[in-house]
Amino acid sequence: MKNSGFYSCFFSYQRSYNYQEVSRTLCPSQPTPDSEPSEQIIFVDVASMAPYNALYRLQVTKIKSFQLMLNTPFSFSASPSQPQYFLYKFPPDVDSVIVRVTSETVYPCSVVSIQDIVCPVYDLDHNVEFNGVYQSMTKQAAITVQKKDFPSMQFFVVFVIKPEDYACGGSIPSSIRGKANYTWNLQRMKSLEVTVVPSIKGSVYVNAILFSFLSFFSFYLGALVVAFVHYVRNHRKPSIAGHSPDDGSGTVASSHPITASTPEGSSYGAIDESSSSGGQQLSLERRPRRGSDTDSSVEEESDFDTMPEIESDKNVIRTKRLLYLSDLSRKDRRIVSKKYNIYFWNIITIAVFYALPVIQLVITYQTVVNVTGNQDICYYNFLCAHPLGVLSAFNNILSNVGHLLLGFLFLLIVLRRDILHRRSLEAKDAYTTEYGIPKHFGLFYAMGIALMMEGVLSACYHVCPNYSNFQFDTSFMYMIAGLCMLKLYQTRHPDINASAYSAYASFAVVICLAVLGVVFGKNALWFWILFSVIHVVASLGLSTQIYYMGRFKIDFGIFQRAVMVLYTDCIQQCSWPMYTDRMVLLVVGNLVNWSFAIFGLVYRPKDFASYMLGIFICNLLLYLAFYVIMKLRSSERLLLIPLFCIVATAVVWAAALYFFFQNLSSWEETPAESREINRPCILLGFFDDHDVWHFLSAAALFFSFLVRFSLKSLYQCHAG
Repeated sequence: MKNSGFYSCFFSYQRSYNYQEVSRTLCPSQPTPDSEPSEQIIFVDVASMAPYNALYRLQVTKIKSFQLMLNTPFSFSASPSQPQYFLYKFPPDVDSVIVRVTSETVYPCSVVSIQDIVCPVYDLDHNVEFNGVYQSMTKQAAITVQKKDFPSMQFFVVFVIKPEDYACGGSIPSSIRGKANYTWNLQRMKSLEVTVVPSIKGSVYVNAILFSFLSFFSFYLGALVVAFVHYVRNHRKPSIAGHSPDDGSGTVASSHPITASTPEGSSYGAIDESSSSGGQQLSLERRPRRGSDTDSSVEEESDFDTMPEIESDKNVIRTKRLLYLSDLSRKDRRIVSKKYNIYFWNIITIAVFYALPVIQLVITYQTVVNVTGNQDICYYNFLCAHPLGVLSAFNNILSNVGHLLLGFLFLLIVLRRDILHRRSLEAKDAYTTEYGIPKHFGLFYAMGIALMMEGVLSACYHVCPNYSNFQFDTSFMYMIAGLCMLKLYQTRHPDINASAYSAYASFAVVICLAVLGVVFGKNALWFWILFSVIHVVASLGLSTQIYYMGRFKIDFGIFQRAVMVLYTDCIQQCSWPMYTDRMVLLVVGNLVNWSFAIFGLVYRPKDFASYMLGIFICNLLLYLAFYVIMKLRSSERLLLIPLFCIVATAVVWAAALYFFFQNLSSWEETPAESREINRPCILLGFFDDHDVWHFLSAAALFFSFLVRFSLKSLYQCHAG
């Protein structure tokens, strides 16, 4: 039906648009069992608010191309006064289809709706959201439709052009922005093309699930091979005088002593250990029995942790001719180990209390999407969103299985090393010391739990990704980066351990800053100034703590002391830094962090969460590079396994970051604008670029953990 004359609409901002034609598609009559054609009576009401008489012409025409065909593009035009809808019937062999709609122009904003065969059809701006599933659209939209949701095995595809564009990110087209008072004759006509294509079959789901699990189970197979090789090598290795067999962890149980050159004949009161088996006997007061780890009477922190000589003078002078690396650790291994185990138990508690409300929230989001049909709530890549059950994008959830499997595998590797280490200690003589830096596994366990929780929370986020739950996907990434840096520091400083409570409180502050950055960071200059100041001051404070090994007290007098140090060491007499290597690391680290602060202050990136994550990752990689370089400078030879892990980490991280920057959606924009960058699947017809990022990032984090896990234990001292 076409109505000739003037049809004037008035909307917000006092803009008006004139349409010369108004047309509505009549809802098709329901088929009747009678073979004879049926007749129906319709009434057409015409009303006008014009102050003068208007001439109308009524015309009824038959729509020739009303039914959409599979894999056949169909082009048409629509406007706010001329909504369009078409019929699609499922073929017998097709259970699911994707309705793809494209347009060459961004505006005017439109709505695509899938509705059941019910009359009347909701094809007006004020009622199109009352029935079915719908999406707002600028240049692209895609809706997956399953046959099981439509008992009649057919549905309507409805197209409505919005009278205003605010639902798609703007109030008027960008080409005429700034001319809001001169839009009287603007014609909001939009050309569209719709194509119905078959969705994937059930066999593709099975192949994708098998691929996901088998890919990561191959890591388990590799771990078993490596463990078997170690087992064979360790049992074939003969015992050497003065050395114990390898404990199965890749390290030997003894090491070369550290000798210091002193004036001839001057032993400074050192104990003569020439008669004690290579100097391996230690004072009994300092080394309690290894088998008494469960004796609570000797594990009070006041007995071991608050040593007066440590507080008064960190440079404890050893009275031994042969100084072993383990002698530099003054705190009892059991007490320190229990402190690091707190990281493991605390992160489990945090994970439970964090994950439960998250799961409840995303279930609510998915329920709202399924009940209301509003697909603007969640920011999927709709061109590659494969539903399963109540989940709208099962592929984005399945791709996170790698974090769970590899995190659990890392826990098994740590547990094996922990058990072998305990057996090695129990097998030694009661008063035989543990050589090398004492080994503690609490942080490694916490890292494995954090990797698994990253997979859980990333899957929760991708149930319905949007502006409100973005932090689910990044919270444990901050914790992973922080735990890795703490473990690197703990490796070379066994007596300086950060409290688990302080560490997790710091992570909580970081997450709060990330949330504030997303809320206020888009346009608020004051937030970026405040954050940049906090960033720079925190970098300087942490650098001071690292350089002075915790002996530069942080209180209200820190600024006065810092000025005095700068004056005496840099102005009054310019002296070379006492710890050159450490100073180089801190200078480079501060330059990197200051660069981040300046970049954020100048450009103010929209994705503040990724910006914060980039800061953490850069600092972690910088610290890891410094650690490896210092190992090589100390004439330590890199063995095959850590070398393989380092190369694999670099390669996999490079590939993962490539796919990470292939943006397929953006909750920073409107849903319609986000769909403009949607792209089809690239792997097995089931996974998109972001799913590949999930696979590769899980493997990259796992290799990163192995680098950290194997660097210390799989280095060998390069003897003379």
